Amino acid sequence: MIGAIFVFIITMWILLIIGGGIVVTFLGPISITGYGDLNQIISSVIKAIIAIILVIIWIVILTKMKNLIFHKEIKS
Repeated sequence: MIGAIFVFIITMWILLIIGGGIVVTFLGPISITGYGDLNQIISSVIKAIIAIILVIIWIVILTKMKNLIFHKEIKS
């Protein structure tokens, strides 16, 4: 039980670090040109959508892990 919780917490931190790296490395430099005054708004919307998708993916991964841990504990 304790080991499984530590694996869950470590995985959560790894996902946080990877997510931060993706946001800083790939999303930060995104810039849109050719739309005049809307350049910053469009690039911000694209960045926000990608960040929200990443958060949803992380939540799904952690939820699946949590379910596996608790199902193993219930069976034991």
